[in-house]
Amino acid sequence: MTNLIARRLEQYTEKRPQEVLIVHIEIEGEPDEIAIFKGFSSSLMRPTAFDPDVPVLPNEAKIIKIDRVASPYNPTQPDYLQQGLTWDSIQPLLSQVGV
Repeated sequence: MTNLIARRLEQYTEKRPQEVLIVHIEIEGEPDEIAIFKGFSSSLMRPTAFDPDVPVLPNEAKIIKIDRVASPYNPTQPDYLQQGLTWDSIQPLLSQVGV
């Protein structure tokens, strides 16, 4: 995965601020979940660096699935718009907003 992928997902949420993306990834065999909202990424399972130039989605991460959730995000009762998207299946949504 490249930082371009992370940037495109962040840009998507900048253009759709009513959505949160929950990106389920695997880094070196370890699971992680990344919340992306209004252009910012934050790990839900690991510490997130204060420096925005340090990628939350590292190059070696493998995307397992992406969930679209209505904002505001409530982790105990998420309002799912779509679940289980792959990188390929989210492409039309990214194209719709021009990213």
